[in-house]
Amino acid sequence: MDRLILMRHGKAEPHAASGGDFERALAPRGQNDSALMGKVLAKAGLSPDLALVSSARRTRETWEAAAPAFPDARSELRRDLYHAEAQDVLAAIREEAPDGGTVMVVGHNPGLHELALRLAMGGPADPAKLAQLRGKFPTATVAVFSIAPDGAPTLSHLFYASENGGHGGE
Repeated sequence: MDRLILMRHGKAEPHAASGGDFERALAPRGQNDSALMGKVLAKAGLSPDLALVSSARRTRETWEAAAPAFPDARSELRRDLYHAEAQDVLAAIREEAPDGGTVMVVGHNPGLHELALRLAMGGPADPAKLAQLRGKFPTATVAVFSIAPDGAPTLSHLFYASENGGHGGE
């Protein structure tokens, strides 16, 4: 894998009609932010080859909103990504990551944020981007890592959808 994209799901409704967390749908803002982030990533040349998507409704809907920006990407729904801890997300990535190419994970906090922090602190990082990443990882946030041939990650982009129109530390 040459690049890893970690995307938190878009803003969800506070409650599902069924009452269960797994079935919470995206709110209109979540739909808009997710579509925006897909466009921002594609415009920056950061399209995934493979998307690993939590099978929860809000993450599926996040991918569905972003996916039109990535016509050549294939996706895989994974129940094990639902509220997965950082090490479990990393295990799923390692299990599926192709040689070369870009893998995207659409998942949940706190595991996604913890993984992004671990990866960012494990390689060279711009202090301003790292400070920004340490602060928060709100809905529809995207962290992009370049992966060196030896496996070392470098935080290359950090995008916050709802705060500034899809722009962030690049």
